[in-house]
Amino acid sequence: MNDENITNGDTRRIFNKPPIIRLYNPTITVNPSEEESDEEELNEPIREPRLEIVPTAHISKDSVEKVKEVIYENRPEIVAIELDAGRFQALLDKENGIQRKEEFDLKKMLKGSNLIVTLVSSFLSSSQRKMGEEVGVDPGSEMLEAYHIARQVNADVALIDRNIQVTLKRTINGMSLREKLTFGWELLKSFFIDDEMEEDLKEEVEILKQEDTIKEVMEFFKQSSPGGYNALVHERDAYMAYNLKSLEEHNVVAVVGAGHKEGITTYLNNPDTIPELSTINYVKESRISIIQVILYLIPVIFIVLFIMAFMQGINIQGGIVNYILFAGVGAFLGSLLSGSKIQSAIVAFLVAPITVIHPILAAGWFSGLVEGKLRHVGWDDLHGLSDFDSFRDLWHNQLFRVILVVIGTNLGCTIGVLLTINNVFLPYIHSIFGI
Repeated sequence: MNDENITNGDTRRIFNKPPIIRLYNPTITVNPSEEESDEEELNEPIREPRLEIVPTAHISKDSVEKVKEVIYENRPEIVAIELDAGRFQALLDKENGIQRKEEFDLKKMLKGSNLIVTLVSSFLSSSQRKMGEEVGVDPGSEMLEAYHIARQVNADVALIDRNIQVTLKRTINGMSLREKLTFGWELLKSFFIDDEMEEDLKEEVEILKQEDTIKEVMEFFKQSSPGGYNALVHERDAYMAYNLKSLEEHNVVAVVGAGHKEGITTYLNNPDTIPELSTINYVKESRISIIQVILYLIPVIFIVLFIMAFMQGINIQGGIVNYILFAGVGAFLGSLLSGSKIQSAIVAFLVAPITVIHPILAAGWFSGLVEGKLRHVGWDDLHGLSDFDSFRDLWHNQLFRVILVVIGTNLGCTIGVLLTINNVFLPYIHSIFGI
């Protein structure tokens, strides 16, 4: 890796270089243009400032060949690829059949945005994998090819894309509820690719690399989901342009998705408009919405109503019992109906009345943790979450079953609380205020 930086002479602005993997080895000799030749030539990179951007489709055989051709022809000092360190390592591990055994933190994963990011990331990976299978190309093949050819031509590799977790979190935070629902629906539809669509998909993949088509698709994406477009496309254009700007003194071949080329080029032609990475590389704490305000007010209102009823001499014992039963039974049934084991459902019943009056806790977290322990969820289940072709495959994934239990428990608890409002608290309001 390299932490050097350079200065733009016009603005005296410093552009920090991205992670660079040093592959250059002057002892390696290759002759890529004449593979069958008995003679070997020392393949020295051409050391002159230039940039060639290769637009690709991530599941295209032609893109893989194009990447190889351009790198051989340009003999760059650096091959820049649209990956971050995590995705790059994941592709190498998959290629080499390596599964890394790290401590699996189910508790951390089930909380809030982490659960949503895990689901979205897994579903996106599965969708792309399935489309790749239809056209006979593994997703990310052109990036791996760029890495391998870089080694052959003695070029270093720069990882110029933003961390995928940051991108997904910023995307989710930036989308409206309507955008999220639309995005989820389109993602689900992508799993139902039948045989008749296979040939059409192969043609569409190549058409998508054409400049006019790319503009139309990007404009449609921008109009239909401004929040998603900003984080997934516009910000990453800026991020990659920033990193490429830092490499402008070198001979660089950049391998990026076709939809990013225009945005990156626009930024590079107007470097003053490139934002500092710190402004697009952090995840804001989500602002408090009206829904969150209501969720925080519900337990306060419940407690206040119980206190007011007690002070006016109303027998609240029955109300408390009903509240416990409605919340607990709702969570219990929600957990069981989502496929949990009985132990998890019992935990859901016990914690539901407490979590309802605690605004930052959820009954589903507790039932999910118990379910995860009982099902011995681990990294294999997380990796398998992005490798499915049908709901049946998902149903046999232990982590997915845990996620269903979390969702089912929370949904059941919510229904129970709504029944409590009608059967317990509305009568109290009538008695207290005479309404």
